Amino acid sequence: MDWRRADDIGSGYCLKDFPIGWAARKGSAVAEREVVYLSEVVGALSFALDITEGQPVGHSLRCCWIGMHLGMRLGLSQAELSDLYYTLLLKDIGCSSNAARICQLYLADDLSFKSNYKVVDTKLPEILRFLIANTGRKSGFVERLQTLVHIARNGGEISKELIETRCQRGAVIARSMRFSEAVAQGILDLDEHWDGSGQPVKLEGEEISLFARIALLAQVVDVFFMRGGAEAALAEVTERSGRWFDPQLVILLAGMKDDAGFWQAMLSNDLHERVMELEPRALTRAVDEDYLDDIAAGFAQVVDAKSPFTAGHSDRVALFTDLIAEEMGYAPERRRWLKRAALLHDIGKLGVSNSVLDKNGKPDDDEWAEIKRHPELGRVILSKIAAFHDMARIAGDHHEKLNGRGYPHGIKADAIDLDTRIVTVADIFDALTADRPYRKAMPVSAAFEIMEKEVGTGLDTDVFAALRRGFVRLEDVAEGERAA
Repeated sequence: MDWRRADDIGSGYCLKDFPIGWAARKGSAVAEREVVYLSEVVGALSFALDITEGQPVGHSLRCCWIGMHLGMRLGLSQAELSDLYYTLLLKDIGCSSNAARICQLYLADDLSFKSNYKVVDTKLPEILRFLIANTGRKSGFVERLQTLVHIARNGGEISKELIETRCQRGAVIARSMRFSEAVAQGILDLDEHWDGSGQPVKLEGEEISLFARIALLAQVVDVFFMRGGAEAALAEVTERSGRWFDPQLVILLAGMKDDAGFWQAMLSNDLHERVMELEPRALTRAVDEDYLDDIAAGFAQVVDAKSPFTAGHSDRVALFTDLIAEEMGYAPERRRWLKRAALLHDIGKLGVSNSVLDKNGKPDDDEWAEIKRHPELGRVILSKIAAFHDMARIAGDHHEKLNGRGYPHGIKADAIDLDTRIVTVADIFDALTADRPYRKAMPVSAAFEIMEKEVGTGLDTDVFAALRRGFVRLEDVAEGERAA
């Protein structure tokens, strides 16, 4: 496989080439019994964060590889290395929260904007060149000029707002997924610079979390390494030493200049396995069902934060899914599993630009093609995780219709399982009863009327009936409480 080739998901590592259940280390007990490790789940889900940041797939893994080697050279304890490991994999977990504002403020595609911004230094000429090249490229002259003037006048405040939103949201999600305060602080401080010129609070020197200092250096190293190799990466971070980066860390990195194995590993097809081996073995964490619920809920927050019009969508779809499953007699364990699948059904939307997701109007052909990619992207992401592998079909098929008129593949009833049919109905119901860029939310009764027209052709008859029964039951309970 050519690791550099681009596919229909992203450039760099081909996401499709990462094996299913890649935590099953050769010759280890993991491969011989069904144990789910935290590093497996987080490592695979980090691919979704790479895509959201517009980075070549594997960016988070490469950053973890770079940062962990720096941490080991610093002589960090096993506990510190464990926290550093997850800081590096999750450094971008708040990345979706500023996507809509980027589109709004810069009249830009958030994915390409973020990707291009990763190579920009804080020197004024570079920033100006970047803004001119990336602001309002598809807008009219007057609108683009007005936007550039607004950014010129308010650039500092805008930058602080975007970074603060991203970092704070990331720290909140990390805490909700049971990571330590040290991990949360590393995410909070990611964009602070050694000389105090960073954001959002302009910390300086050792005021900045050590994990954040390592993560920022690893991030820039990977960005320039993927564009120009080790020499280009070392030249860039050396030039920024003392400004962006802790000089001691740059010296440690420079000491690996001639370590061919270190640099070549980042281009290898087994990087995922190598990164897993870096997690301190004594602190390797197995995850139980409760923890898997927390992880799914955490990444659902990442998905829903991408657009103001999808805030809470995954949670609501999970709630409606559970309501239907209960009405249909699903066992409690199966309901729990299906609810988790519903939380992650839209994870592929992280690879769709907000300029498309939030468009106030009908998408054009290219935009519609981009929207139709998200189920398959979700299928690919979830298929890489042993604990979520069986949910991949739900993410991939939740926009299919019984009559074959859905997307992305146009499959028909006999190829769509009941679990997926349930999530589909829950998803459509929430879409109709929530605000969208092109219309306001509609009442439940109106949503039912619209859905009823597709029952038996597009939507499953029994599933829709279960949804209606569930709402009748909820209304009866609410009425009883009011009467009491």
